[in-house]
Amino acid sequence: MDHGDVIARFQDVSFHYDHKKPILEGASFSVRENTKLTIVGQNGAGKSTIFRLLMREIKPTEGEIHLQKGTTIGIAKQVVAHQDLQKTVLEFFEGAFTEKKYDIERHIKRVLDAVHVHAPLDKKISAFSGGQKARLLLAYALIQEPDILLLDEPTNNLDVQGIDHLTQFLIGYEKTAIVISHDAAFLNSFTHGVLHLDNFTHQVQQYVGDYYDVVTQIEAQIEREQRQNARMEKAIIDQKEKINFFSHKGGKMRKLASKMRDAVEEAEENKVDVRQEDKTIPPFSIDITPCSSSLVEIRSVTVMKDHKPTKKKVEITIRKRHRVLITGPNGIGKSTLLEAMASGKEKGATITPEVVVGYYRQDFSGLPMDKTVYDTLAEAMDKPDNQAVYATAARFLLPGEKVQNKVGSLSEGQKGLLCFARFMLQKPTLLILDEPTNHINFRHIPVIAQALNEYEGGMILVSHDHEFVSQIEMNEELDLGSL
Repeated sequence: MDHGDVIARFQDVSFHYDHKKPILEGASFSVRENTKLTIVGQNGAGKSTIFRLLMREIKPTEGEIHLQKGTTIGIAKQVVAHQDLQKTVLEFFEGAFTEKKYDIERHIKRVLDAVHVHAPLDKKISAFSGGQKARLLLAYALIQEPDILLLDEPTNNLDVQGIDHLTQFLIGYEKTAIVISHDAAFLNSFTHGVLHLDNFTHQVQQYVGDYYDVVTQIEAQIEREQRQNARMEKAIIDQKEKINFFSHKGGKMRKLASKMRDAVEEAEENKVDVRQEDKTIPPFSIDITPCSSSLVEIRSVTVMKDHKPTKKKVEITIRKRHRVLITGPNGIGKSTLLEAMASGKEKGATITPEVVVGYYRQDFSGLPMDKTVYDTLAEAMDKPDNQAVYATAARFLLPGEKVQNKVGSLSEGQKGLLCFARFMLQKPTLLILDEPTNHINFRHIPVIAQALNEYEGGMILVSHDHEFVSQIEMNEELDLGSL
């Protein structure tokens, strides 16, 4: 990856939130100028922690992080700061610079184009939709043209055109970019290499090549390690049988058994730690609570036209096994509409009283961040069942020790899996899903799509992930933009 000098280097970096939870253990890797890298690893492996260490928000427990002198770092934050909400677009972007930038309007136009937002410079930030605010935060990082640009799931709130614009921007970006994303096609279009964070060893391995090549390399390495372990396991079992036989013979045989025991212990220590972050959730199904009649009658919807809420007439009846895909440009009010429907505030949509609603919010604001994973799952059941809670959590890669953790301590990807674990226990008659793949590892997405495709209840879905949507048989599309 000979793109330029090393601009950042992790040297034997360890980081623990506490002694029981190591995130990195002796991680070493380097980042060169003008490279585009992606960080991959299982949800909760610590990808965002690497960003926080680079930003100097947290310090390593051990080891050192070296940055080339004068290096600037920019990151696309997840939420707009409260004090920025009342600023205009122009004032917001002026805040990205310590000194006055005289041609700032040209730069604003360039970065807004890169994230596919068109807005007047005097419009207030608070007037933008959630998806548009996320794009503005991305543009805020881009306009600074930092030496190292950090992007955490940058495609989450972008439609196809938005992803295309961002991809072209990154290909043309003449400095370093490090990206965390589950969007394989997006990553493959611009990456030069991968930093692979192993959830089991807490090490970082560096791979060179495009994204699909690296995924193939990692899979091949895992297969080799598993084959090697299988051979060693067989040899160890054979040796243990001989040890048992010899140890009962006495004399020289017993001494031989003792030597063999030492050799077996060494062989067991030499077994390779097969990395575990490539686990995929097993197939699952979401049962439904019975309901005799139609589930939802939608006679009108509220959309944003010229930044004002407007009522539009529609005629949609959702019954069991009926799926509606809601589409439209960012800012039209898709998330607002789903939230109003789920809470019963959308007057034009009537949900039958006996219907049990499962609602997936893209920002996870419906999850109780201060409660434990256990309580969150138990509350979804009519009668809490200890065994069912632990078994369901484990199925979604939330093992025993994670179940007693607070929901707020989970990574975004783990929160997404927790939502689906809840649906399994809740048995909803109607699913309302707002961008349900945003933070989910790409390996899990086909499994989730299969479960939703087999789901017998009604479904209202918003998703920009076309590959995901193509795996679910939809009955009709409601395009808010064309109303």
